[in-house]
Amino acid sequence: MGIKSVLKGLYETKYKAVLLVTLLLIPAAFGILLYSKATTGEYFQKGVSLKGGDTYTIPVDQYVPVESLQDRLSSRLPNADLTVRGISEFGRLTGITIEVADATEEEVISSLRAEGIRIEDGSYSKESIGASLGASFFQQLTIAIIFAFLFMAIVVFITFRSLLPSMFVILAVFSTILQALAVTSLIGIKLSTAGIAAFLMLIGYSVDTDILLTTRVLRRKEGAVMDRVYSALKTGITMTLTALVTVTLAYFLTDSEVIKQIMLILTIGLVFDLINTWVQNVGIIRWYLERKERARNG
Repeated sequence: MGIKSVLKGLYETKYKAVLLVTLLLIPAAFGILLYSKATTGEYFQKGVSLKGGDTYTIPVDQYVPVESLQDRLSSRLPNADLTVRGISEFGRLTGITIEVADATEEEVISSLRAEGIRIEDGSYSKESIGASLGASFFQQLTIAIIFAFLFMAIVVFITFRSLLPSMFVILAVFSTILQALAVTSLIGIKLSTAGIAAFLMLIGYSVDTDILLTTRVLRRKEGAVMDRVYSALKTGITMTLTALVTVTLAYFLTDSEVIKQIMLILTIGLVFDLINTWVQNVGIIRWYLERKERARNG
């Protein structure tokens, strides 16, 4: 018996056990976020655009070890929260950006010069975001996500006109967002406004595949349940894998750190969307249909 047959057997006959594993990912994600809150004071790390601080863009015409530079600057500025990134064009380093909070301009520039980086007065740019403005951005984006979920729930309910199937879709989308957020927290991504926008994009993509599945399985009556599942799965997997390849290539090909963060979050989210749509939601829908069938026959 090949691996494909074993996996198909698990998918078709042991779906409740596999469903339980996917449901356990939800408390695991909550655990990661709560641990981050307990140890750092935040559920996830925020970038300068969300918590306030300064962003320096500095052109360079010399070799700069970007990764080690951040560690050395952190040792020189122990009270500062900073991130160093390189700016490249056609594979050649042309500048660096430094996002920093709790450090003055004089401290940052003098520390860079002490590391041997040549910086002429007036050759670099500085953008500042106040703490209150960053907090305001974060609050507004949080409200946007809440309203996105609310309107998504309304549209889903109008589409299916049944509470439980609508709740199944919402649970799958919520699981995807929660688990993607937990992974970004776990690997130390400092979320910017662009990162929050990526989560909004992820809501739209995730609900799309879940509605595809639910519509095919619940509204169509021809064929067995698993035949309808496989019909939806073929279309949905093709959509998601195409998107995964696209965002993964974009992550490696772009030099923009903003786009990199968006693409990385989308990649993580799309992987979880595969699990939550085609394992979690399929398992819940099958359980729901089996209960309806037993109630009808009982």
